[in-house]
Amino acid sequence: MTRKKVREHLFQMLFVLDFYPAEELDSQVDSFLEELGTRSESAKEESEEGLEKVRAELKQKFYAVAEHLEEIDKKIEEKSNGWSLQRLAKADITALRLAIYEILYDEDVPAGVAVNEAVELAKRFGTDKSPSYVNGVLGSVVRDCTEE
Repeated sequence: MTRKKVREHLFQMLFVLDFYPAEELDSQVDSFLEELGTRSESAKEESEEGLEKVRAELKQKFYAVAEHLEEIDKKIEEKSNGWSLQRLAKADITALRLAIYEILYDEDVPAGVAVNEAVELAKRFGTDKSPSYVNGVLGSVVRDCTEE
């Protein structure tokens, strides 16, 4: 499975964070991962061993993002010019959460890749204005990181 496809699956998993109480997240994650082998054509081409590696990576990253959610959300609100998370589109929030996690906490993902992939997710799942909004917020996050 391509890195892009793995990131897209992680985006879909993270999207549920605002819709389920914390005590239901484990079952939501497990359900998503169980269906992974039947959900997409590329997943059908994966060996069971390959799928298990992808499932383990998705689960690890999902919980890593969830662990840092409070700091990530504060960063989004800080860079959103006074807009609270409640006023933002859920797809935009999810793309931002994933990218900010990658920028701040995932040393395996270069900041530029995180930004580009988030913009692509915003194009696919967001509104017409989502890509430029996501790019602007993430540009500000990256600038802060390089100034530190």
